[in-house]
Amino acid sequence: MKKLICILALSLFFIPFSDAQSDPAYVQALKKMFELNGSEETYKAAIKQSLNMFKDQFPEDESNFIKEFEAELLNTTFNDLFEMLTPVYAKYLTLADVEEMIKFYETPIGKKFAKNTPSITQESMQIGQQWGMKMGERITEKMMKEKKD
Repeated sequence: MKKLICILALSLFFIPFSDAQSDPAYVQALKKMFELNGSEETYKAAIKQSLNMFKDQFPEDESNFIKEFEAELLNTTFNDLFEMLTPVYAKYLTLADVEEMIKFYETPIGKKFAKNTPSITQESMQIGQQWGMKMGERITEKMMKEKKD
């Protein structure tokens, strides 16, 4: 009986996710929204920025590996990420919501926002790293002060 309840609970849990992935209209609309809103370009910028940190840590003879790996990541992993994100978007946004967002991204201000999203994200990541380092320093200082007291 416990097995039956577990199977039923799991199947109910996965129904919304499988529906989103099997609804071709939703998947197509979400892909279009991602194309229009700059998600793929933002993702590519994040990959390049992450790999640039590694480039400094590797000797010159291993830099070709990084370049090849970057090309591989840029060509394949966004589709994998898209498949993983689809159920998340479907959980919070209906097809009608996505279609409305598409309309926004087709407007001049939507296009401007999408065009600048990769740069905004990249600069925001750099600021976030700086902020994180400051927070880490503050935490360390506070802990050291507490130890002394």
